[in-house]
Amino acid sequence: MRRQFDDVLVGSLELFCLAAEMGGFTRAATAAGVTPAAVSRSVARLEERLGVRLFVRTTRHIRLTDAGRAYWTHCRQALEQLAEADREASGEQSEPVGRIRISVPTTYGHYRLLPLLAEFHRLHPRIQADIHIGNRNIDFASEGFDLAVRVRKPPESGLVARHLEDAELVLVASPDYLQRRGVPDSLGALAGHDCIQFELPSTGRRIPWLFKEGATDIELETDGPFLLSEDVLGGVSLACSGAGVFQAYRFTVEREIAQQRLVEILPRHGGRSRPFNLLYPSGRHMPLRVRAFVDFLVASLGRTSWPGHGR
Repeated sequence: MRRQFDDVLVGSLELFCLAAEMGGFTRAATAAGVTPAAVSRSVARLEERLGVRLFVRTTRHIRLTDAGRAYWTHCRQALEQLAEADREASGEQSEPVGRIRISVPTTYGHYRLLPLLAEFHRLHPRIQADIHIGNRNIDFASEGFDLAVRVRKPPESGLVARHLEDAELVLVASPDYLQRRGVPDSLGALAGHDCIQFELPSTGRRIPWLFKEGATDIELETDGPFLLSEDVLGGVSLACSGAGVFQAYRFTVEREIAQQRLVEILPRHGGRSRPFNLLYPSGRHMPLRVRAFVDFLVASLGRTSWPGHGR
């Protein structure tokens, strides 16, 4: 096999990644034990080889160009795989080491993932976790993510979906709202109530509410004065303030129900759920640090209680 990389080039890649992560040549040089000029020469060598600018430089700051950010993502993954290959070959893989990146929706992040991370860190202190909390679709390759939690697996995405749980949905409103507007006694009665909507950021479509009518599953389009996007937990805050009726995951409102800040309504039409899945690219070698996180998360979901939240 023809050589494409020499020791100088690999060293340049390491210094480039360090400069990108630390936001400056001087800080990267200090961390690497070299001079700032050495870092600058390494980056210039890469830019000449690639024929693109990797950084925009000012007198005080540097920032990655679009091409530089894409290149950094791939280089960081490649260097981590090289480091892991060294650890495996030398027998150091008894303890998972390194950084993982995971994207998780706001609901699952706040009520499921984040409460578990302190325990995960105690078990695996040499793993660093970068957590992206948000509801937009991410690109595994260009953004360097190892894992994502999502309700839906993108079609024909080449991703593996590992089922985590079916999250029960519940319809709620505040006692104050129900005293003013009355308690709806049927699904049809919801048409006369202020229903709080959430809009999917990926499609711009309002999420229909899910119910059961006997043995039949029903999707109900509702309307109201409030339309939310990005953060579905805003609907819980609005419902608690007396703004209207909201359908939420039970795990996001069970504490408010227990404290009587919210009341469950139309329970006979409940029982529907949405699945949460752990996604990761297929065909890619799964590093030990990622496998340790996956195994921990799946095992932890079998608990009957959660740190900081009731269940």
